[in-house]
Amino acid sequence: MRLVVLGLSLSSSWGNGHATTYRALLKAFAASGHDVLFLERDVPWYAQHRDLPDPDFCALALYADLDGLDDHRAAIAGADAVIVGSYVPDGIAVGARVRDWARGVTAFYDIDTPVTLAALEAGTCAYLAAGQIADYDLYLSFTGGPILRRLERAYGAPAARALYCSVDPDAYPALDRPARYDLSYLGTYSPDRQPTLERLLIEPARRAPDLRFAVAGPQYPAGIDWPANVERIEHLPPDRHPDFYAASRYTLNVTRADMIRAGWSPSVRLFEAGACGTPVLSDRWDGLDTLLVPDREILLPEGPDEVLAILRGRSEADRRRLGTAARAAILARHTAAARAAELEGFLGAARAQRAPAPDLAIIDH
Repeated sequence: MRLVVLGLSLSSSWGNGHATTYRALLKAFAASGHDVLFLERDVPWYAQHRDLPDPDFCALALYADLDGLDDHRAAIAGADAVIVGSYVPDGIAVGARVRDWARGVTAFYDIDTPVTLAALEAGTCAYLAAGQIADYDLYLSFTGGPILRRLERAYGAPAARALYCSVDPDAYPALDRPARYDLSYLGTYSPDRQPTLERLLIEPARRAPDLRFAVAGPQYPAGIDWPANVERIEHLPPDRHPDFYAASRYTLNVTRADMIRAGWSPSVRLFEAGACGTPVLSDRWDGLDTLLVPDREILLPEGPDEVLAILRGRSEADRRRLGTAARAAILARHTAAARAAELEGFLGAARAQRAPAPDLAIIDH
């Protein structure tokens, strides 16, 4: 299959979770024998932080503006499938060009589904118009559950399918490292995540100056009052994530408010940390227990007291059992290879749906 993907970023993981998602998925998709071309808008904030300028699993081409897409019109027209991702700059216009040029299956890959739908309802979505949803053959959603039916019934999506994030187990192995942090968090700053980070990491750090904490990720405002026992790391490229998780006794998963309301929206960090065998503490949302079993594969503390009870009260044997169970669950169901197989199936079904019915000869007996 020849696949063209127009996504936010593949070349840079700085300030976004899209890059690691695309890397894992497309590497596994290409490993199944498919050809992949990724088209990325060349923007200065990613140009300054490119950590994968030349991927070995697909072709990567940068385009300067909408007119620059004309150079790739033949590739888009000749592809068996074309995927447009969420948050692509000028995504509405990009989607219109794909609709006009593509002869194969077209899909929208929404890595931010609840955020997208909220923006559509407010009339503020810059990368997708509500009327375009019915034009795509397939709507691939980071969020599963009831939101898929809403996309089909309210917006006319011909086929809405959950395509959760995943993890490349080769890139996120379980490493044996001395514990440097009792609890860590890896994620770009987001105002709606900050109250949970405050409740489940910063406040526990204030109450337990003898324990060690870390927050890694860019764009945190200068005015945040970080306790002295919280180490701040501005940016960690993906190849340093496994060491970070291995150095953490526990790590924290924090979900954006829109995704908590929608449920069924696992973060890529959830799978990456779990694949590394690091026990995960998380906020609660509907559908989480369909991915990982609470108290056996993941812990769901409500506040700082419960966090500190875990950090101080759980035995090392219990901690290791939790991490081992989470790793087994994720490697069984949430690898990039498993997700690439799902993508192949979804695209194949959409292609079959588009194919004209064969002519049936009428035989007069």
